[in-house]
Amino acid sequence: MEKIIFIFVLLMTFAGLFYSFRKIFRYMKFTKPFAIKEIGKRLRVTFDVVFAQSKIFRMPIIGLLHALVFWGFLVIALLTLEMVIDGITGTDRVLTILGPVYNVITATAEIFAFIILIAVSIFILRRVFFKVQRFEGAEMTHKSHKDALISLFLIFWLMFSLIGINIHYSHYQMKIGEEILGIYPISDLLLKLVFGELNADVTYILYKTNWWFHIGLIFIFANYLPYSKHFHVFMSIPNVFFSRLQPLGKLDTMENVTKEVKLMLDPNLAFSQPAEESVIERFGVLDVENITWKNYLDSLTCTQCGRCTASCPANITGKKLSPRKILMNVRERMNEKGPGLVKNGKDFSDNKSLINNYISAEELWACTTCNACAQECPININHPTLIVEMRRYLVMEQSAAPAELNTVFQNIENNGAPWQFSPQDRMIWAENIKVKDEQIQVPVIADLVAQGKQPEYLLWVSSAGAFDDRYKKVMKEFVKILHYLKVNYAVLGTEETDSGDIARRAGNEMLFQMQALTNIQILNGYNIKKIITCDPHDFNTLKNEYSDLCGNYEVIHHSQFLNELIKSGKIDIKSEKFKSEKITFHDPCYLGRANKEYNAPRNVINSLGSQTVEMKRSKSFALCCGAGGGQMFKEAEKGNKEVFIERIEDAIETEATIIATSCPFCMTMMTDGIKYKNKEQEMRNFDIAELISSALEL
Repeated sequence: MEKIIFIFVLLMTFAGLFYSFRKIFRYMKFTKPFAIKEIGKRLRVTFDVVFAQSKIFRMPIIGLLHALVFWGFLVIALLTLEMVIDGITGTDRVLTILGPVYNVITATAEIFAFIILIAVSIFILRRVFFKVQRFEGAEMTHKSHKDALISLFLIFWLMFSLIGINIHYSHYQMKIGEEILGIYPISDLLLKLVFGELNADVTYILYKTNWWFHIGLIFIFANYLPYSKHFHVFMSIPNVFFSRLQPLGKLDTMENVTKEVKLMLDPNLAFSQPAEESVIERFGVLDVENITWKNYLDSLTCTQCGRCTASCPANITGKKLSPRKILMNVRERMNEKGPGLVKNGKDFSDNKSLINNYISAEELWACTTCNACAQECPININHPTLIVEMRRYLVMEQSAAPAELNTVFQNIENNGAPWQFSPQDRMIWAENIKVKDEQIQVPVIADLVAQGKQPEYLLWVSSAGAFDDRYKKVMKEFVKILHYLKVNYAVLGTEETDSGDIARRAGNEMLFQMQALTNIQILNGYNIKKIITCDPHDFNTLKNEYSDLCGNYEVIHHSQFLNELIKSGKIDIKSEKFKSEKITFHDPCYLGRANKEYNAPRNVINSLGSQTVEMKRSKSFALCCGAGGGQMFKEAEKGNKEVFIERIEDAIETEATIIATSCPFCMTMMTDGIKYKNKEQEMRNFDIAELISSALEL
């Protein structure tokens, strides 16, 4: 009878899970495809992020507790499997067939059960008595907090009952003089302290009560999970396996836009290609049927831990954007619209949408695309890609970009730069450059090619380098270094136009691809192989994104280039000009998090012989300057303060006399921050190229 009851309960459990997962898969059918490649790399990422818990340890103490809970669950899962087999077959401790390994499993599982019991108790106390900021937020309703506590209490009682099973099993076996199968160190200790006087019958009843209570909780918990934030218990491993493998700074190229842009640039292609049926595709994401199935999987897997939101510069400075809310909204919206899609098909409409009804344009435009949220997510959710997809809808379908960005788009389209300068003025920055009192001329590649010469490097000046008054000085100093070291380089001159980075991250994919394809045609026409740039945004775009459009180059950031010259001994700093200075370095998001380059600029600064000091948020934890994602060209959304003010306060705390930067946008924001805080007398902002040029006394 016990076996029959168990099998019936087990079948009911699987029936409930089948219903829940069937519903999810039916909803997923209405989403867009997501390509899966590089299985070997995915397995390595899964091992690192899931099993080694690498990202959870970014918060060491609480991360260790979470990791121990996860590792404990892996071991305890083996005993759960054993209980299911025993329940079906009527056997007792069937995994004893593993021999001595069984002793290791039982002992390890019990120790982990005790650790999990303590860890979960700490988690409950933190949620009930300590107001942890990242657990709060407009999206974290009473229901969300209740859900978290329900899951934690279920885990608590699961571990409590597991230890109870072991205690009373050991006690019963002792009372009847039978061998105890397995090793239970915690239970043995508790047995001696507490349960020595119980008779065999009572012990057996307590053993069976705990056994059924434990397995019953497992079945209840399993069916609760698909409706809980703790669904990641099931979904985290597949979600990490299906992670985006590209660098954080890379955005996907819209192929339907590529076809349109190529036709615009070369109308003859319409006659050379076979006619295709015209299928109108939506640009970007308006509602849940426009997202990929991976986006939906992300929303189901999100643990609502708040690490993403706690690291978001927009949210930190009081703006409405919360990356966690974006994912929660996707799940909520699919739960609302999914049944209608299943019943009525993909054309079903309830006159609502993800944008506007759940996520406001104000939230979307507050994002700096700094990727701090994606960096912090312990299960590899990438929030910025989804945010940019929604921006793409607003820009390309609704023409609803902020007015300032529309002006930027027009300037890029008409002038090849975000500002209203003539393209013919792109080389004004290169006038009157002297190296040790010698007037030099910046070589233009068209002139060199006309002479039958090919430079080793193309120096990508960037729009900021050509037109921003402050960054033109940086370009001059970097060019001085190149001439001093006799580097074989050239610039495009007036043939260079904006890389399209700003347009792409602001959602104007059409304009980005027009810029990219135009630039690629010019670069490939000159047979360019190596590119140096001082702009991390263009570095990221040229390196990671142009390759999708047949622009394949070795792209080097000037910090990397200078670092190699220093390491090779070609740059040897003997001057003690900066010896008395205290220098702190601000990490550009698109050099650091987006492309994992943290050491090169620091090595360059260390060569100066100055005192260096890190801000409290640095390297992969660095706070954005607030300029990325098109933010520098528009008014910031309402909040408590500007992002650049929050960041300059980090710099001021270090008591540094110099803030070193390696990005034109960061330079603008840090300089503004110094002025805002009236620190011009105590603190200056220099690019690393300026520091090296000054140390070399060029």
